[in-house]
Amino acid sequence: MKMRPLPAGPPPAFTYNPPRRPFLTVVHADRHVLLFDKPSGLLSVPGKALEHGDCLERRAQSRFADAKLVHRLDMDTSGLLLMGRGQQAHRYLSIGFERRLVKKTYVALVFGHLQEPQGLVDQPLICDWPNRPRQMICHRRGKPSQTKWRVSGFEGEHTRVALIPLTGRSHQLRVHMASIGHPILGDSFYAGKEAKDAAPRLCLHAESLRFRHPANGEYARFEAPYPF
Repeated sequence: MKMRPLPAGPPPAFTYNPPRRPFLTVVHADRHVLLFDKPSGLLSVPGKALEHGDCLERRAQSRFADAKLVHRLDMDTSGLLLMGRGQQAHRYLSIGFERRLVKKTYVALVFGHLQEPQGLVDQPLICDWPNRPRQMICHRRGKPSQTKWRVSGFEGEHTRVALIPLTGRSHQLRVHMASIGHPILGDSFYAGKEAKDAAPRLCLHAESLRFRHPANGEYARFEAPYPF
C-alpha cells in the first residue's frame, strides 16, 4: 500500500475542557485490578500546567486510593484503561506490557474505503520534536512500529476497522492509518480538513484488553462498547 505524506508543522492550539460526566466509569474492580472506560477529551495523567490536573488517574484515585496507572491512552482516545491496585499488582501488570503479553484491540472509523480486507502497517516512528507532541515516520531514527488492521464494514463513505497494535508507540494508530491515506475521522493532528471535520471527536476507541490477572496468572478479557 502506497504511503502518504503526513501533515507538517505545529499541532493545533490546545484548550483543555475535559468532560465532567460521566466522572468515572468503572468496567471492573477487584482486589488486584481496576478497569475504566476513559471518555474522549480526558487526559490519562496530569499535564504539566496546573489547569491540566484533571485526569483519569486522579479521578480513579479519588475512589480507589491504591490505584496505579499501568498504561495510557491519548487524551482524545476513549476506551479501556487498566490500573493495578498496590505496588505488587502494578509491577505484575507493567511487566506484562513490557513483554507484550497484553493484547489490545481498538475500533476506529477511517476516511474513505480501504480496498483490502486486512493489512499491516510497518513504519518506524519518532517524535517530531519541534512540533511535539506530533509523531512522524523516520526510517533512520524511528523505533520499530507495527499495526494490524482489519475491515469490519463500510459506513457511507468511510470504513470501520479493528486495529491491533503490535507495538505501543505514541500516536501509533493515528499516524499509521494516516500514512496509508485513511486517517481516523476527527483527528486534529494527522487528518486533512475533510477527514478532521467528518466527526465531532477522534473516532478511536480501545475496545478490548486481554491480560494475565495478578491473582492467578490466568488470562482475563474485558470489553467496553465503542460510542461512535
